[in-house]
Amino acid sequence: MKIALAQLNYHVGNFESNTAKIISHIHQAEEQGADLVVFAELCVCGYPSRDFLEFREFIGLCEEAAQKIAAECRNIACIIGLPTVNNNPEGKDLNNSAYFIENREVKAIVNKALLPNYDIFDEYRYFEPSTTFKCIDFKGHRIALTICEDLWNTLENPLYVTRPMDELITEGPDVMINIAASPFSYNHDEERIDILSDNARRYQLPLLYVNHIGAQTELIFDGGSLIFDKTGELVDELPYFKESIAYYSLEDKSDVKLLQPSTKRTRKEGDIEQIHRALVLGIQDYFYKSGFKSAILGLSGGIDSAVVCALAAEALGPQNVMAVLLPSRFSSDHSIKDAEDLVKNLGCKHEIVPIRHITEAFESTLQPQFHNLPFNIAEENIQSRSRAVVLMAMCNKFGYILLNTSNKSEAAVGYGTLYGDMCGGISVIGDVYKTQVFELARYLNREREIIPENTIVKPPSAELRPNQKDTDSLPEYDILDPILTQYIENRCSSGEIIKMGYDESTVRRVLRLVNLAEHKRYQTPPILRVSPKAFGMGRRMPIVGKYLS
Repeated sequence: MKIALAQLNYHVGNFESNTAKIISHIHQAEEQGADLVVFAELCVCGYPSRDFLEFREFIGLCEEAAQKIAAECRNIACIIGLPTVNNNPEGKDLNNSAYFIENREVKAIVNKALLPNYDIFDEYRYFEPSTTFKCIDFKGHRIALTICEDLWNTLENPLYVTRPMDELITEGPDVMINIAASPFSYNHDEERIDILSDNARRYQLPLLYVNHIGAQTELIFDGGSLIFDKTGELVDELPYFKESIAYYSLEDKSDVKLLQPSTKRTRKEGDIEQIHRALVLGIQDYFYKSGFKSAILGLSGGIDSAVVCALAAEALGPQNVMAVLLPSRFSSDHSIKDAEDLVKNLGCKHEIVPIRHITEAFESTLQPQFHNLPFNIAEENIQSRSRAVVLMAMCNKFGYILLNTSNKSEAAVGYGTLYGDMCGGISVIGDVYKTQVFELARYLNREREIIPENTIVKPPSAELRPNQKDTDSLPEYDILDPILTQYIENRCSSGEIIKMGYDESTVRRVLRLVNLAEHKRYQTPPILRVSPKAFGMGRRMPIVGKYLS
């Protein structure tokens, strides 16, 4: 049996595009002599569809699309993922399903049993878990078809009380197929390989796994579809961050073979390299799927805005990026020059809009209310909010989308101005710690200087008051970021972090800042997720909670 795996980029709710893409790859696989072509979890509607799933019409359109796809399966079978109506009056209204289509008919329906409800996942909100399991017979093979999380209950700390494959293996399958929607984080590819390899080894069956690629707002899918033999050995690995279709053969009931040159990576990419590729894809899809072409950002001469500008130019083309220099009376000459050097290196568009007269107008207007009190954070934030007003006005006038340039370290401790530098349509590096931003800048400069060297080596500063530096308000980033990682990613308490050797007063201060800034993060743009624990939908904290503050 010849099997094709189609690793594609879908668009949530875009049934016309998704259906056309699936049908096109059915025809392509048929022309290559494939007996079966496999698509990803919920490919018909895109993932995650969230509360679109609560609309009956949406579910009806999924079924209509599935029937259009079935009509094209004349001499080839396919597996597609879609939400379906749960006809049992008890339980949730929907199932997360896979259709096995042969001879233009849906011959089998498999429903997902293990519904993740942690971090970014919300599947039990919508779907009823399956409690029945049955293999599919096709072309002399018996297929154990599962959906994503159904193969993930093999860890030392199981999240579920059952394993679907323990039920399916009793029917004597000779191959496992798993369709998935597995989002990217920089450490997830190796975890994925380990989990799936363990399944192949545990059940002594070859395993074919297909994943999405592309971005859906903040979630990024990296592809990396996988094929294992019955010993758990990795046979092939589809490209990351790229659409792909690949072909494999089941020669007998326990052997899977390549029908093309292997696409396995010769080396594992480093975290920063993966983050770079993910962010470029995240920007591209946010704009393309939203129907926008042009981005705008405030370019300060600092490293954060420089990195975001370089990523945007790579993702969208420099001609579609407008960098606006917004110097105040506290902006240094070298920062302006660094920003100008960057736009020259990139070839993107730029404007210079001094904000001194704008901030002075605000300060003059507010003078009676400020009662001649000394300059403080109020005047600092007026500068940041003045910049936001200019940038948003240009968005309204010319149809740009504003890129937010705050990093994860700043977002964590609230080092930013609400309705000022924290505004935007999408936060590009809001899940990238400051120390990683420096690494990313070096990576962007791997072939030639894009980010000016002075931007990388100078001490970070918001430049909202004379001689200001970030370290006036925060610990050094090489101290701050590891503490934040232990608290945010690893969920360690202050006591646990202190026992690791960090200064007690610093730890308690940092954790307090993180918790006090929760109200700010609730009002920031969606953040492109690249870590195992990003701010946003994957980290849900009470604003007024007292614990650890």
